[in-house]
Amino acid sequence: MEVHAHTHPASGGTRKKWTHYLWEFLMLFLAVFCGFLAENIREHKVERHREKEFAKELYNELLADSAAANIKLTRRLEKEKDMDYLSGYFRDSSLITLSRNVYPAFTICLYLINSYSFEPKDGILSQLRNSGSLRYFKSVALQKLIGDISVNINEVRTRNEQEYQFFANPIKPYLLKHFDWAWIDNLRKQDTTAIILDVLNNYRKSDRIIESKILNLPAFDRGEASNLILFYKQMLVSSRTLQMNNYIITNHKILQVLRENYSLETSNK
Repeated sequence: MEVHAHTHPASGGTRKKWTHYLWEFLMLFLAVFCGFLAENIREHKVERHREKEFAKELYNELLADSAAANIKLTRRLEKEKDMDYLSGYFRDSSLITLSRNVYPAFTICLYLINSYSFEPKDGILSQLRNSGSLRYFKSVALQKLIGDISVNINEVRTRNEQEYQFFANPIKPYLLKHFDWAWIDNLRKQDTTAIILDVLNNYRKSDRIIESKILNLPAFDRGEASNLILFYKQMLVSSRTLQMNNYIITNHKILQVLRENYSLETSNK
C-alpha cells in the first residue's frame, strides 16, 4: 500500500497569497513615509517661523540703530560747525573778554564725547551668530550683508576707541590747563537733572550770561589751540564720512532686504 503525504496549513486555514504581504509592506512603507513627510513639513514650518522671528528681532535692532546713527550724525555736523567757530575765535578774537558763545562751543568741541559717539548694538546679531541661527536665513545676499555689517560695527568701535584715546591725550591735559571748570559748575547749578548737552542748548537759547575765562592765559597759544581743534575736527569728519557712513549704508541695505523678504515694513511702522 502506498502512503501519500499531504500538506495542511498549520492553522487549518488557507495560505496567504504573496500579494497580501506586498500590500502589507506597501501600507507600512506609506505609513512611515507619511510620518516622515509630516515631520519634515512640521520642522520646515518651525524653521520658517523661527526665521521670521529672528528677522523681526534683527530688523528692530537695526531700525533702532539707524535712528540713533542719524541723531549722532546730525549732532556731529553741528559739532563741526562749533569747531570752525571756536578755532577761528581763538585765532583772531579777544581772549580777555570772551564772547558768550565761546564756552558753550569750547565745551562741545573738546569736552563732550559720549553725546557724539555712535555705539552700534549687535545683541541680536551676536546671538544669531553664536547660536548658529544665521543658517535660518536662506538669502545669500542677506548673509553677505550680515557679514558686512559685522565688519562695519568693528570698524566703528575701533574708531570710537581712537577718538577716545585722542581725548585722553592730548585734549584732556589741555582742558585741565586752560578750561574754566567753574563755568561748567555754575552752568549745572541752574539745571541739575538734565544732561549736559541739553543744559548747554538751554543756555544758548536763554539770556543768561555766566562769566568765563581762559585759565593760564599767558601760556595759551592761539595757533596751538586753533590747530588742535581743527585736527580733532578732521578726525571726527573722517569717522563720520567713512566708518559711520559705511555702517549706515549697510544698515539700510539689510533693512531693505528684510522688508522685501519678510513683509516687515507694515508691522514696524
